[in-house]
This record gives sequence, C-alpha cells and structure tokens, in this order.
Amino acid sequence: MRRTQSLLLFVTLICVVVFPALAHGQQWSGIIAPSRAIDWSNAGVLGGIPNRTVFCASLNPGASPNQINSAIQSCPANEVVFLNAGTYNVSGGIAFNGKSGVTLRGAGADQTFLVFSSGNSCHGFSADICIDSSDTNWVGGASNSANWTAGYAKGTTAITLSSVTNLKVGSPIELDQNDDASDPGNIYHCQTNSSSPPCSLEGNNNGSRPNRDQQQIVQVVSCGSASTPGQACNGTNVVITPALYADNWVSGKAPGAWWATSPVSGDGVENLSITTSSGDRGMEIFNAIDCWVSGTRGINAGKSHVEILTSARVTVQNSYFYLTQNGVSQSYGVSPTGSTDLLVQNDIFQYISTPLQINGCIGCVLSYNYAINNYYEGSAGWIMSGFMGHTAGTDFILLEGNIGDQLDADVFHGSHNQWTIFRNQLIGNEPVCFSGSPNSFSACVGPKIPVELNSWSREFNVIGNVLGQAGTQTGYETGTPIFDIGSGNTEGSVTVPGDPLVGTTLMRWGNYDTVNAAVRFVASEVPSGLASYANPVPASQTLPASLYLNSKPAWFGTIPWPAIGPDVTGGNIAGVAGHANMIPANVCYSNIMGGPANGTGGVLTFNADACYNTSNMQRPNPPTNLTILVQ
Repeated sequence: MRRTQSLLLFVTLICVVVFPALAHGQQWSGIIAPSRAIDWSNAGVLGGIPNRTVFCASLNPGASPNQINSAIQSCPANEVVFLNAGTYNVSGGIAFNGKSGVTLRGAGADQTFLVFSSGNSCHGFSADICIDSSDTNWVGGASNSANWTAGYAKGTTAITLSSVTNLKVGSPIELDQNDDASDPGNIYHCQTNSSSPPCSLEGNNNGSRPNRDQQQIVQVVSCGSASTPGQACNGTNVVITPALYADNWVSGKAPGAWWATSPVSGDGVENLSITTSSGDRGMEIFNAIDCWVSGTRGINAGKSHVEILTSARVTVQNSYFYLTQNGVSQSYGVSPTGSTDLLVQNDIFQYISTPLQINGCIGCVLSYNYAINNYYEGSAGWIMSGFMGHTAGTDFILLEGNIGDQLDADVFHGSHNQWTIFRNQLIGNEPVCFSGSPNSFSACVGPKIPVELNSWSREFNVIGNVLGQAGTQTGYETGTPIFDIGSGNTEGSVTVPGDPLVGTTLMRWGNYDTVNAAVRFVASEVPSGLASYANPVPASQTLPASLYLNSKPAWFGTIPWPAIGPDVTGGNIAGVAGHANMIPANVCYSNIMGGPANGTGGVLTFNADACYNTSNMQRPNPPTNLTILVQ
C-alpha cells in the first residue's frame, strides 16, 4: 500500500523530488482493454498526505484573518500553522496566495470552528479558503502558453513545445487540443450547442480554453539539460510524468500547452470546520499540485464545498460536507474543473444537491464516498444525481466503491469518454425528497435510474456494481430502468438527439441488479466486436477488489473488503441479496455520527479520528522504479 509519508513533491525548490515511473501491472488487466483504462494509482497527492509535525505558528480564537494569512506566508516549508480549539469569526477569507508547503491544521473538525462572514476574492472565485498560485492559469488567460509540436502517442513521456518561457522542472503544464469538428464515431470531444447536431444543451463550462476540452495536466521531469527541481527549462524537449493517457492527440487539432509561472504545491487544510455564510465557495484550489483537504467539516457552502480548478494530484478525503446555500443547480460538494489525477476518497455528503460534480477531469478517482439526501429545491420530488459527469473533458474517470443514488453522465455541457464504474451501490432513489416548502419532505418522484448515460457518453465500463432498489425500477432498460442508455435531452430551442453509440460501446460485466435479481456475466454486453476500443470478453468472472488500491486499506477497519460486488455475500445492506456492505463513510455517518437514515436533520458533529484510523491512512502503492532527483 502507498502509506502516508513525509516525502512530498514541491514545485518550489526542495531537496528531494520523486517522480512516478511509467507503466506497471494493472488490477484491471484481463478485464478491461488497455485502450479503455489507465493507471489510476497516480491519483491524489504523490506519496500520500505528509504527516507534518513541526509547528511554525500556533494561533488562538480571536486571531484575525490577517494574522492567519501572515502566519501562512512566513511559515517554512513542510511545517504547520495550527489553530487551537475554539471559534474563529473570520471576515475577509484565508488565502495561501502562492505560498507552497504549508499545512493549515485545526484541533479537529469538532473543536476548531472557522465561521466566515466573507471570503477571499481568489482570482474571481470568491472562496473562504483559497489555495492558489499568485498568477492565473487559465481564467482570464494563461500566464504562459506554447504550441505542442511533437510527442502525441498514448504512453509517451517525451514531448516538444515551441516555447518554455517561465517553465521549470517540477512545474505542472496543461496540455490541450481543439475539440472535434464533427463526430468521429468513437471518442468525441465536443461542448457546443450550435453544432449540427448539438452535443450540449448549454455550451462550454469546464474552465479550460474555449473549444479545447480534451486536456491532461502533466509534470515536467526535465527540459533540455535542466533536471533539477525548480531549475528553469533551457530546451523545448520536455520529459513529463505521467505518460499521456489518451490515444487521439493529433497535430491536426493544434495541440497546445499552458502553465502558471508560480504554481502552488504541497499545501493542505486539515482537521477543522468551515461554516460559510457569505455565499462563497468553501475552499478553492487553483493552479496547484499535490495539495489536499482532509478531516474537515464544511457547512452551508455557497456553490461548492471544494472546487478544484486547473490542478493535479489533489486529494479530498475523510471529510464531511453538509448543505449548500442554493439547494438547486450549481450546489455541489466537490467539483473539479479542468484538472487531472484527483482523488476524492472516503467523504460524507449530506443535504447537497450534487455531491460529486465533474466539470472537467481526466484520470480522477472518486472512491468510497457516501451520499445521502441530495437536497434539491428546484423541483419537488426530483432526484439529483450523487455522481455527475457534467462537461466535456471528463475522461478516464474511476468511480469505485461509492454508495449513492445515481450516476448521471448528462448532456448539459458536452461529451464524456471512457469512465469505469466499479463496485458501487447505486440505488436509483433517495429516502426522501424536497416536497415544495422549507424543511418539508416526501417520497421522491424521479427519475429513479441508477445509471443514466446520455448522448456522447462513450466507451464506459460498468463492472461489478450493485444496482437498483427492490420495487422501484421496473425494467432493465425499459420503464423505470436500471440503465438509461444513449438518451438525448431538450432545453429551450436546443435538442441533443439520442446517441446509439453509447450502447454499442458500453461494457457491462458482473453487475447485480434488483430487476433481474441476479448477477449478469453476459458476453453480449461486452463490446468485443468494435473496430476501435473493443473489449474482449473476459476469460474469467473473478474481479479484483479494487482498481487502484493493492490491498485493504487500514481505514476500512473490520469492514469486509471488498464491501460491494457480485462476489460479496452476507452483506449488511438489505434488499440486494447480500451483495453490499456499508462502507466506512456510511458506518461513520450512521453508527458514529448518528445520522438519520433519511438524511434529514441538522448538521452533525464530526471528527475523522473517531471514524477512521487516520494516523495510518493507506493509499495506493507508489509506482515502482522511481526516479529520484536530488538537488
């Protein structure tokens, strides 16, 4: 397992940098074709979240935002600004403002309370806590940009740029290219509502450069003869990590690169509670690499509790998020935009319209999260999705081990490609829904669909899941279905038509559903005959426990591993033939925090240490054959 370590990469000068190596064996080998999956062990902070023990400052309740911000700015790398127990009334927000390598830590989410009346502007994103670079990239224009002139093959780690101004060894760079001019009949990147036919209802929304939705953030290992962390690039031949994920980078789509001059790295927020009363986001992570949020409680965020923009290898884990102020669309728990290799793991979402809203992310892992009562005031009885693909540029996502109502890959802002949905329980329903007046709930109306894959959601893999709720769905693909595959949608004068390729490119293998009341290993549901992106019928019905973790993590405690799937028996969740157990976040919410079964009620007391063995958090193993650069 990849364990918590004190070693962490910084883009700024630091003594040791560890870059992940290239390919190694994958848990999905023999089940998913290599063209349809990637190495998801890259997700999250490299080496795990560091356990920092040196305090550079210790502040007490009554400390002003200026004092907290000053403490962050003056803190040496790898040290902690500690907020003692008590309530801090904060006006003006907390901002890292380009400072790398600092942990802001409280005494626990049940002891250190930050109550905000206003936030920080955060480059126009208005957040209570802003982990940010000092320059913009991309919003308002890239700080630096270049043409990407060579090195497009899937798996390559060597590219050529036209310019490397302000680029350094260790810096993250965002690679992108023009969207497809027309539907290529397989992988499709498109977000316009003016094409014929339209590929979205509302146009672009992923935060990247317009009409350039395919992207991947990579990190510079060397450039020219420069190979020391922080050293300025002196040549346009650039070695990167990780390798390119996609196989459709081509010179005809004008590939490009852009980067911040001063990206931020190695910053974290831990073990405190944030109450937002100003309409701001709870936390914004912007132009960052290897940053994190852990053990926090977020209350009443204005838009997102955690929004992650143009960042890579960010971890959000062991946290509890309660309520968003709007209770309608744009009311999110964690929302990545234009980012890569994020890990959102072991979090609890209560009273949030869309707990995980993916507005542009590649290689991201959303795992072992528990979502209850996706509160939505926009329409009485309406069920909002716990896990939503919402824009173009959401590719190679792994959704593993979560419990919630629904996966929805929608058509509001474009296409989605090559997601893998593995060992989740998706019931297609909520215990209660908003009924039209404040604090009033009734039975949900719909749509009660566990897996909804709208048009342009292609090459998805749905494997080993437990789907549906007895007495709720009426058909496998008809009536109130388990699967809604390839449907379009209409908004105003824009109609996105149905897409038959969603179904013909979809892989389903080893799922249990409550309509068939059986596990389905059906060869005809594996797209083995495709001309491209085919998936051979697996030779075995044996599934790995995880697609990114090598063994049972310590924070699972005594909970069975794997917790959900066709090979699980005697599970403690009723109505699914014993194929599902409560996951750690579910156990924390229900048994330790005492959360109501229907998800209603007030905010709960939360402390990650009371629920999980957070002192020994286990993460995926680091890749073998590491390259170590010593300054």
